[in-house]
Amino acid sequence: MRQVAIYGKGGIGKSTTTQNLTAGLATHLNKQIMLIGCDPKADSTRMLLGGLAQQTVLDTLREEGDDIELDEIMKGGFGGIRCVESGGPEPGVGCAGRGIITSINMLEQMGAYTEDLDFVFYDVLGDVVCGGFAMPIREGKAQEIYVVASGELMAMYAANNICKGVQKYANSGGVRLGGIICNSRKVDGERELLEAFATKLGSQLIYFVPRDNIVQHAEINKKTVIEYAPESDQANEYRGLAESVNNNEMFVIPKPMKQEELEDLMMEYGFLGL
Repeated sequence: MRQVAIYGKGGIGKSTTTQNLTAGLATHLNKQIMLIGCDPKADSTRMLLGGLAQQTVLDTLREEGDDIELDEIMKGGFGGIRCVESGGPEPGVGCAGRGIITSINMLEQMGAYTEDLDFVFYDVLGDVVCGGFAMPIREGKAQEIYVVASGELMAMYAANNICKGVQKYANSGGVRLGGIICNSRKVDGERELLEAFATKLGSQLIYFVPRDNIVQHAEINKKTVIEYAPESDQANEYRGLAESVNNNEMFVIPKPMKQEELEDLMMEYGFLGL
């Protein structure tokens, strides 16, 4: 069983990428997948379940107490993917990161991590400045980290910060960076920039996902691209991403860049398309 955490700046398309990636692994490569949404918005499984149909772990605990069954918090989604949403605290109360810790511990106690699983994915909110959101890294729950980024400065800044978290816990938790996934925003010199960025980290650009409006059309219809338009070029891109992750053998302790180095890299590659 490979346990994988997907991180990235808020709004970068991390949950969209993760759901399409897992759909590719499940339907194209016949893998058994569990996806745990670690975002208080509880939208990490929306397209796999055809809408926000998932009762979160924390909501279920609040309503029913500790005596709950696994099928109350885990639902079967597209491609047979087992979907869980950790949820978060009531607005304005508590630490959202606690939901991740509570959910993972409960799923372990309930026997959700079965031997037939090929992958467990954690779709984790934004940056790792909060200890709760760093939990999959800190406590060795995830061995592989992929960071979704684009050629925009703040996306790369967040990716670099996430790599600092991976570096910090690499020895104690055994976590490694599997690579950078570019979710393209069509900025100038984007592929070359992300390739150079990944190389500086000592890692790789594991896949470049091009921008296509069919992704938004699929989201509106509450489906992954692979379900909504299985014959489309974009569906094939997500299958390619699934193959790249499945076949990946490059796992490293990253070497995060200094802020000045990151900005210099942006300057060097940011005008290639002009």
